[in-house]
Amino acid sequence: MVRVTNGPATRQRRNRVLKRAKGFRQGRRNLFRNARETTIRADVYAFIGRQQKKRHFRTLWITRITAAVQALGMRYSAFIHGVQKAGIKLNRKELSELAIHDPKMFEQICGKAKAALA
Repeated sequence: MVRVTNGPATRQRRNRVLKRAKGFRQGRRNLFRNARETTIRADVYAFIGRQQKKRHFRTLWITRITAAVQALGMRYSAFIHGVQKAGIKLNRKELSELAIHDPKMFEQICGKAKAALA
């Protein structure tokens, strides 16, 4: 009976890891064990980075809205509460885009939010 090795599959698996490790320094790109550990760590950092990106953008939008609302004499928290009470279905991204690109429309939304709070 012929001895069966899993050579082709093993080589494919190793080559797949080493290909992903291109651009790493020294043994991290050449040695399979180091490359595997480094690519796993890179995947973890990539996942964390995608989560942080969402947080950073949300804080950016809130900062933009805060600046625009303060110019109109309101606080951010009161503005958001007023927008929710008025039934305006815009998220923070859309509100920040309006504050930058269409200030007149943002003023109207701010007025509706004030009216809903009163």
